[in-house]
Amino acid sequence: MPGTPEPRLRAWAYLSRVVEGPSWPLNELIRLIGPEEAARAIRAGDLPPALDRPTRARRDIDVSAEDLATVHKLGGRLVTPDDEDWPHFRFLACRHETARNDSECAPPVVLWALGDHRIADITGFAYAIVGTRAPSSYGEHITSEIAFELSQRGSTVISGAAYGVDGCAHRAAIGADGTTVAVLAGGIDCPYPSGHTRLIADIARSGMVLSEYPPGTRPARFRFLARNRLVAALSDAVVITEAGARSGARNTAKWARIYHKPVVAMPGPVTSATSVGCNQMIRTGEATLVTSASEIITTTGAGARTTCPSVQEQADSRCTDGLSAEQLRIFDALPLRGANSVTGISADVGVSEDAARRALTMLELHGHATQDERGWRRRRNSSSQAGLG
Repeated sequence: MPGTPEPRLRAWAYLSRVVEGPSWPLNELIRLIGPEEAARAIRAGDLPPALDRPTRARRDIDVSAEDLATVHKLGGRLVTPDDEDWPHFRFLACRHETARNDSECAPPVVLWALGDHRIADITGFAYAIVGTRAPSSYGEHITSEIAFELSQRGSTVISGAAYGVDGCAHRAAIGADGTTVAVLAGGIDCPYPSGHTRLIADIARSGMVLSEYPPGTRPARFRFLARNRLVAALSDAVVITEAGARSGARNTAKWARIYHKPVVAMPGPVTSATSVGCNQMIRTGEATLVTSASEIITTTGAGARTTCPSVQEQADSRCTDGLSAEQLRIFDALPLRGANSVTGISADVGVSEDAARRALTMLELHGHATQDERGWRRRRNSSSQAGLG
C-alpha cells in the first residue's frame, strides 16, 4: 500500500483498534452510517452510552497510518466488509438469534491478513481442527491423519497456530499440499507462540494468517477466547481430536454450537487425561463421535471435494481409479521431482499436445497434478496412494 492510505481505509484501521474485542454496538454504528462517519462520531464522543464507554480510552489514539504501513511492509493487507474478499457468508452465523443475544458473538470489524488467497474463497470448504496443546502420540497421529486427509479432499484446515493439536493440523495440511488458515489472538506482526514463527510464515505462504487485532497487539487470554469464535465461524464444522477436561477446544466447540455449526470429536482411551474432554463431550451430546475423515464429512454434512478415498478405503482402491486410460498414461508420465512441459509429456506418452493438455487439466482438477513456471509434475500426495511411487 504505497503512498498515503485512502481516508476510508484509514477509518477502518482506526475502528479496528478503538474497541477491544467483539462489539455489536460498533458493528451497528458502522452499518448505519459507514466507517468514515463512524470514526468521526467516535473521535467527537458523539455516541450513545453503549458505545461511549468502550471507546473512551482509545478514541484519541489514531495510529491507522502506521498500522497500515506495518501490514504493507509484511506483505499483508487490511480486509474490510467493503471488500469482495470479505467472507460475508461465514459471518451470517454471527447473526443467528442465539448469537445476537450474546455480546461476545459479534463479527470482527476488519481482518488483518497475510496470504494471497481471497478469504471468501479459502473458507468455502473448511474444517476447524482444535485440541490440547500437549497431545499424546495418539493425538498427534490422529490429528495429522485427519488434517492430511481432509486437505486431500479439498477442504481448508483452520486452527489457531498453537502448540500441540493446532500445529499438527497446520503441518499436515501443508504436507498434503493443501490450504490452511491460522487465526491469531494478537497482531499478525506478533507471531505466537514464538516457537511457531516459522510455521506461521509457512502458513501465510500456502494459505492465510488472519487476525481481527491490529499490528502490535500482544496475545492475551481474553483474546484467545475471542479468537476461538472466529475459528468456529469461519469453518463448516469443528473437529476436536484430543482434549483434556479444561481444554480451550471446548470453548471453540461452545462457539460452534452458538453458531449452529456441527461439533465432532475423536474418542480416546478412558485412561488418558488428554482424551477426557473428548470423551465427556461425546457422552453428554456436546459432540458426535467420529473415527475418520470420511465419518467427519458424512456426519457434519459439510461439502468437501472427495478427490481421494479415506485411509480405510485405500486398501481396496486408489486415487487414480476414476481416471481414463489416457489420463492414467499422462499421470504415469508426470515427474515426481522437477517438471516437464506439455510438449515433453505429449512426446513421452505419444499423444497430441491438445490431448495432453486436456488430460493435465483434469488431473489438476482432481488433485493429481500441479504446475508452475517450470512445467507440470505429480502432486506429492498422489504417488504413494496410486501405488506408483
